[in-house]
Amino acid sequence: MVSLITGEDGRPRCGWCAASAEYIAYHDREWGFPVDDDRRLFEKLSLEGFQSGLSWRTILMKRDNFRAAFHGFDFARVACFDEGDVERLLQDAGIVRHRGKIEAVINNAGRALELIAEKGSLAAYVWSFEPRDEAPPHLASTSPASIAMSKDLKKRGWKFVGPTTVHAFMQAMGLINDHARECAIHAEAEAAREHFVRPAPSSPAR
Repeated sequence: MVSLITGEDGRPRCGWCAASAEYIAYHDREWGFPVDDDRRLFEKLSLEGFQSGLSWRTILMKRDNFRAAFHGFDFARVACFDEGDVERLLQDAGIVRHRGKIEAVINNAGRALELIAEKGSLAAYVWSFEPRDEAPPHLASTSPASIAMSKDLKKRGWKFVGPTTVHAFMQAMGLINDHARECAIHAEAEAAREHFVRPAPSSPAR
């Protein structure tokens, strides 16, 4: 049975966003809307990695702190982080202080640069995994597309990118519209997806 809530405006919404006003705003304005900005895509993959074993609400409430700590997830800068930066981040109470996850973001920043050199943009790579035929079941934890993308990222040396993490990333970044059909935001997200121009692989500028 689909879980829904009714907001103060009388509109039905996915039940998972009921925890806080910040969650509702995230649900209404971000989750499920297509994104082609490389930095936002890298940020979301990084934050989904940090979420592993935690709740997204925990990460969302710390998102501004993460952005400050990782220079707005500018992966060209993050790729240059060294052990001193790792130790600095381990002392930052505003983020999740997990050495493996911090080191994964630094590693993945370098891998993102490699992907961009090959594909032209991180967006072109990510959107090549958009499910083409049939969307996965509502609120599934994985999908064939997330399994395929996870496997390929791991082959390329990325860390903390398991199928569940990647599926949550796909839901959030609009590769899948996983708002309940009865949710007021479903139609808005679908309209955004219909007008969204999928990025195509291209040769990077020299």
